[in-house]
Amino acid sequence: MTTKPLIAVPSDRRILDPHPSHVAGEKYLKALIDGAGGLPVIVPSMAGDIAIDEILDRVDGILLTGSYSNIEPHRYGGETTEKSGLFDPHRDAMTLPLALRALERGVPLLAVCRGHQELNVALGGTLHQNMADVPGYHDHLENKQDPLDKQYGPSHPVSLVDGGLLRQLAGSDSVMVNSLHAQGVDRLAGGVTVEAVADDGLVEAFRIDTAPGFNLSVQWHPEWRVTENNFSMAIFKAFGDACRARAKQRQV
Repeated sequence: MTTKPLIAVPSDRRILDPHPSHVAGEKYLKALIDGAGGLPVIVPSMAGDIAIDEILDRVDGILLTGSYSNIEPHRYGGETTEKSGLFDPHRDAMTLPLALRALERGVPLLAVCRGHQELNVALGGTLHQNMADVPGYHDHLENKQDPLDKQYGPSHPVSLVDGGLLRQLAGSDSVMVNSLHAQGVDRLAGGVTVEAVADDGLVEAFRIDTAPGFNLSVQWHPEWRVTENNFSMAIFKAFGDACRARAKQRQV
C-alpha cells in the first residue's frame, strides 16, 4: 500500500459565532485528494505557537490557497485604503515565512490566488490593491451575484511562456482561465521566472528556478472542479508527483 503524501494547507483565521476559528475551503482539500492524490492537513495560522520547521519536517508539500482576505499592505510597503479589503494578519504571519522556508528546504509548494500574491510579497514584490483602478488593466474580479459555476468559469486567456512548466503541462501556448481577484502583482519579486501573462499584461504565474524543489504560483483557481479540466489536473498531478517524491525521501 502506497502512503499518500501529507500536504499542509495553512488556514484562514475567521471569527465564527463568535469564536476565532481556523478554516480551509473544501474545494482546495478536494483538489489535493482528487488531483494531487494527497492527504490534506489543515495547519492553523498560529505562528506564535507553531514552529515552521516542525511543520516542514512532517509534511511533503504546501498549498497556499485563495481567500476572501487580502495581505496587509504594510507587508509590502503599501498604505491601507477603503479598497484594501478584509485582512487576515494571522494568516500573513504564518504563510509569508512558511513559504520562504519551504522554498529554502525544497518542500514542494503550490500557490493559488491569495497564495500567489503571498509568494510575491514574501519574495519582496508588491501588489496592486485594486486592479480595476489601474490604467491598462481590466477588472479581474468576478461578479459575486453570479452562480458559482459562472464565477469560476473561463474568463480570459493567459499566454504561457515558451519553455515553461505550464507550457509543457498545457501542450499549448495559451489557455483560458477563471478570474476571481481584485488585487494582483504590481512589482514582480526578483529572482522569479514568469510562466504566464494575462491578455492585459498582468503576471498570472511564476516559478522560482533557483529553489531546490517543485514550486508554482498561479493567480487563477485551478482547484475548482479540478477533475473536469485537463490543464488543472496536470497542475495538481505535477504537484502531487513532487510531493510523492519527497514522501519517499522522508521515508528513507
